[in-house]
Order: sequence, then C-alpha cells, then structure tokens
Amino acid sequence: MFSTELITKFNDTPTPFYYYNLELLENTLEAIKEASSAYNYHVHYALKANSNHKILALIESHGFGADCVGGNEVKRAVECNFSADKIVFAGVGKTDDEINIALENDIFCFNCESIPELEVINELAEKKGKVAQIALRINPNVNANTHHYITTGLEENKFGINRWEFEDILKTLEQLDHIKLIGLHFHIGSQITDLSAFKGLCLRVNEIQEWFYEHKIIVDHINVGGGLGIDYENPKENPIPDFKKFFKIFNDFIALRPQQQLHFELGRSVVGQCGTLISKVLYVKNGVNTDFAIVDAGMTELLRPALYQATHSIENLTSNSQELKRYDVVGPICESSDCFAKSLLLPETKRGDLVAIHSAGAYGEVMASQYNLRDLVKAIY
Repeated sequence: MFSTELITKFNDTPTPFYYYNLELLENTLEAIKEASSAYNYHVHYALKANSNHKILALIESHGFGADCVGGNEVKRAVECNFSADKIVFAGVGKTDDEINIALENDIFCFNCESIPELEVINELAEKKGKVAQIALRINPNVNANTHHYITTGLEENKFGINRWEFEDILKTLEQLDHIKLIGLHFHIGSQITDLSAFKGLCLRVNEIQEWFYEHKIIVDHINVGGGLGIDYENPKENPIPDFKKFFKIFNDFIALRPQQQLHFELGRSVVGQCGTLISKVLYVKNGVNTDFAIVDAGMTELLRPALYQATHSIENLTSNSQELKRYDVVGPICESSDCFAKSLLLPETKRGDLVAIHSAGAYGEVMASQYNLRDLVKAIY
C-alpha cells in the first residue's frame, strides 16, 4: 500500500501524524459523482467527518455541497469556497451566534429539529430582514443496525421531530413569516453497512411524505442524510464503497413527487479510507498473555476505539521479521481505554518501528484533542 519512498518520508517526519492519500480521495469523489449523477442527486459533504483544508478544497473542486453542524463549520465551508446555495446547516443545538452566521452567509437551508428552534430562527431572520429556508428534520424511527452511539433515527434519540408533533409543527409554521419550508430531512445513523436499513428509510420517507401530501404540503427537497459505512477490516481490498449500489436503492424505493430533488450528506464514505494515522513504537513491554506495543499515538489522535470500541486495521510498516507475535497496541495516554487493538497478530515489533492505523480519514484528525497537554496532531499529503 505504501511505497518505499513514502515509508522513507514517514521515517523523516515526526510522529504521530495523519497521512492523506489525495489520489484515493480523488478516485472516491469521481465514483460518487458518477453514481449520483445518474439520478441527478445532490451530494453535500459532511464536514464533521474531516474538515482539513486540503481535503475540503479537493471536495469543493468536484462541485459538492457542504453539510455543517456548527457555526465554525459554516465559516470553514465558506472559506473553502463552497457555494452558499449548497450549504446546509443541521444540529440539534444551534446557538444564536451560529444561526446568525448562517443567515449572514445566505446558506441554502437550515435542517430544523424542534418548534423552539423554528421560533428562534424566525426571530433572528426577522431582525436581519431575511427569510430563512428550512427543512424539517424528521425522526423516522428506523433502526440503522449500527453502534448505539452513532444511531440517530430512533424515537429514543435526541435528534429530529417525532410524528406526533407534526400537527403542532404545521400550526407553528403558519405563524412564522420569516421561515420558508422547502424540505424534509432524515438521517438514521452512521457506519451503516446493512444497506437494507436504507430501503427501510425510503419506505418510511414515503409514508411521511404521504402524511404531508394529505395536509396539502409538497416540499421541493428531500434530504436523506448519509451514514454509508466503509470496510474497516479490509481497507486495501475495499478502498471505495459501492456507491452505485447505494444510490440505486434510493432510486428503486423512494417515491419522489414531480420536480422533487433528492439530497445526501455523505461524510465517512467520502474520506474514511484516504486517511492513515502513522505512529512510532516507543516501547515493547512484556505482558501476561500478550506483549504491549506502546506507540506514540493515542486516543488524543484517534478517539474512535476508546469512544465506541471501534476497530481499525493496523500494519507494521518497517519490521522485516518473518515471526508473528500477538500484541496489545496501546497509546501513551493515562487511560486504560487508550488501546487500539487487543491480541493483534503482527510481525515481531520493536522500538522505532512505524505503525499504520488505517481507515482513519473520518472522525480522526477532526476529533483530536490536547488531553494530557499533548500537541495537536499534524497532517501530511
């Protein structure tokens, strides 16, 4: 996967750091564009997955929109030249300042999650003499069959508007002169690999659309969010998700009204496989059942394993040993959860070896922290 020249470059770069394969990202973007264009679908990239400037510049150059969940993400999208009429702003807890940032930049749409939020956006838009375009984020109560920390479409989750609130929502909208309803928004979770969950979403969207149609409301835009997963176990064999199969599900099962446009908010599936966390082995320590390979990257650089027991493929890039041994690959942070893998089979590993933690392009660098007063992780390309 990595050339000798690239590994030499890694050896000359202070660790830990993120390496981004921009060629793979380019190929992924082309695959998305080809598959989505077949149906004239609109794709907004979810900045929460990775907001690195170079990554965003490349994504924007392919004509994608931006999906933001915070005011600074809106600012970053504008800075990176995403067209304002392709920026959507989601999130269950938008602050007044964040709403004002979006209003000032005349973004395409707010994805709204509650009646109080609608009232606040209306009030702030009125003060600016503007009308804010909004989509109602509906909780479809569809199980995404993913980790419970990253499912978002069940009634028990904090996200979205539930069906028993629809009547009150419509009454509220009638009273808000600075709000324009243009869409319905849905998102059921993240890292979804069982594509039948998206079929379930389509069928639920059809049901909900029928309710609004019966109440004489047809919106111009349907936004079905993102959530398509990547192959964390076999990143080399499956570097690009099957976007053709993904988009075809929506073409086959969602019932759009005439002139309605379908929007997606893809994040992990766009950038997940293009990023690798490169770390150096500090010590190999004897253990009871397995030895510990203590590396200089930790949960401060890649939080996913500690946060929800996520697994990443790990490779020793520099060991020439033919002997395989089992290691717990752990970081230096003073937390027992700072562990990347348990009893992992690797070539015999020693101090100074370079280790690659694959599939770290999404929710890696963007979630990095300075816990233990560590330096923020840097990136190379």
